[in-house]
Amino acid sequence: MVDYDQAGRFEYARETMIRQHLEARGITDPEVLEAMRAIRREEFVTGKYLSEAYADRPLPIGLGQTISQPYIVALMTQELRLKPDGEALELGTGCGYQTAILARLCRRVYTIERLGQLSESAQAILGRLGIENVEYFVGDGSKGWPEKKEFDRIMITAAVPQVPQPIAEQLKEDGLLVAPVGGDFAQDLIRYRKCEGRLQPSMICGCRFVKLIGEHGFDE
Repeated sequence: MVDYDQAGRFEYARETMIRQHLEARGITDPEVLEAMRAIRREEFVTGKYLSEAYADRPLPIGLGQTISQPYIVALMTQELRLKPDGEALELGTGCGYQTAILARLCRRVYTIERLGQLSESAQAILGRLGIENVEYFVGDGSKGWPEKKEFDRIMITAAVPQVPQPIAEQLKEDGLLVAPVGGDFAQDLIRYRKCEGRLQPSMICGCRFVKLIGEHGFDE
């Protein structure tokens, strides 16, 4: 929680983020911009890094994980082209910031986190913010949602060597998936569309994410 004076500073920093880090770099979707304006990033940043909440860079959130830089969050969200009546799967809940953005833009979000401590913290923050259209699961995200289900949109928020097959199978026909794909230290951010059962890739940009650990991801 932040006090009144901090809230004013964060509001100014948030608007600066929108103008300088998002709009100036090609984020044009008004709904994505509004979501980025509405979700207070400072709620998801630990005290040590609170003053840097709106810096355009990733920040540590503990347990070797990070909250992605605002531009990448907005870019991945824009590329996903969420539908208000759709359902999205997120691999890598982390602190819950990206989850909260997704939850404003679609009917329901299903999110998987390998680390129970992070999932519990994210659930507490989103609960405090009144965000209720999210289902949580703690487990190996590379294996997909544990129940038989298909999704309109899928976002992978950690690096994968390739799109895990179980995830590809849970994407609906004509659905979109955004993921950082590559090696340990650098990846390409790619959007896939599922056409006739196959994933058709479109390159977005280079990027660098922490690794998705799991049976169909990287070894721990």
